[in-house]
Amino acid sequence: MKYDVIVIGSGFGGLACAQLLSKKGYHVLVLESHWQPGGCMQSYQRKGHAFDTGLHYVGGLGDGESLHDIFEQLGLLRLPWYRLDVDGADQITIEGNTYCLAQGFDHFVEVLATDFPQQREALRKYVDMLQGPDPDPSVNAWQWLNETFSDPLLIDVLSGSCLKTELRRESLPLFAFAHSQKSYIQSSWRLKGDSGLIVRSLVDDIKHMGGDVICRAKVVELVEQDGQIVAAKCENGERYEGRLFISDIHPAQTFALVKESKVLKKIFRTRMAMLENTYGMYTYSLVLKPDTLPYFNHNKFVYEGGSVWDEATEKVLLSCRVPENGSYYATLLDLMTPCSSHPMALAQKVIPGLRDMVSEEYVSTPHTWERFTNTPDGSAYGIRKDCRQPLLTMLSPRTPLGNLLLTGQNVMLHGLEGVAMTARQTTDYILNIGITR
Repeated sequence: MKYDVIVIGSGFGGLACAQLLSKKGYHVLVLESHWQPGGCMQSYQRKGHAFDTGLHYVGGLGDGESLHDIFEQLGLLRLPWYRLDVDGADQITIEGNTYCLAQGFDHFVEVLATDFPQQREALRKYVDMLQGPDPDPSVNAWQWLNETFSDPLLIDVLSGSCLKTELRRESLPLFAFAHSQKSYIQSSWRLKGDSGLIVRSLVDDIKHMGGDVICRAKVVELVEQDGQIVAAKCENGERYEGRLFISDIHPAQTFALVKESKVLKKIFRTRMAMLENTYGMYTYSLVLKPDTLPYFNHNKFVYEGGSVWDEATEKVLLSCRVPENGSYYATLLDLMTPCSSHPMALAQKVIPGLRDMVSEEYVSTPHTWERFTNTPDGSAYGIRKDCRQPLLTMLSPRTPLGNLLLTGQNVMLHGLEGVAMTARQTTDYILNIGITR
């Protein structure tokens, strides 16, 4: 059987492309090396509890906001989304003092201006930037923030929710920083349930429309013929032929699958292999004793020992699962940090006595991510974007091989919004530039 489109990897980007193309009548196959689909969106089970891997909250699901239209296309607005606190979806604690990042651009300014009244005009300039045209990818985020704000503490507060990106003074583009912030200020949401709800919804849609999703199907070679990919060979000996191929895995891994090529030059392969990856994350998934911790409808970011932008600063994100039984008390709590040391002491700065509330603990490391999601270095945010080399680090979905396209967080932007944007760009290219079934 020859498929119209074969997708390698079943992360959110791959599944989104497969679902969108299936709706347009393409016969789609998704090949996944792991035993279950989802990539960094998958959840896992322990003693009756479902734990998330990469997703903890999303932004911009309101009508007219960043993710609304694409989530509507993907059928994901039907899932049980739960809006976070409007007055402070993200609460940033720096050296014991807490600041709230509110939802809604005007409200965001007013809430922060109560703590930083001299910076009101600068805050207005900041939200105007977020709502305006995309910044030039060559503009440095750290430099722009320091030219706009005169208070270093406020810069740290604004950057404090950025454990969902990698802060690097010398290289982070304002473009990437802005996209990691904008949608969450529009509106912030959690799922009432685990992230597997998203994966199952997309997979069910793909299958319902005649597509196939095959797990334990690790692709070991993309076969090139006359400058086109004609087939994907799997470790189990299966060979799948297709007209179009979309890779949702790391670009360096993708091009390494093309063993023999007349199109891919050695210098191109070397450049892809040398791209730097962002750091990985440690996640401590905690099961709480009954009736010990009241559910909190916001995220807590805690920093101590230096600037938010300093790699050595202690930092942790606390994210609480919405109680699915309607209880006042939380059952599951995640602690996330890029640091290798256990973040419990830092978490107890904002939840005193947390250690005694825990009945079970499960830990994932960058090595876990690398093993189960095939992510190089266990990278949390994919290829490191660099304002000094935007053309080298912010890739196009198109490749030198005309019928091989890229998608996922390694292409343009990381995070759910970035991956959704890239999936739409990848599929639009197929639909609008004359690649037919």
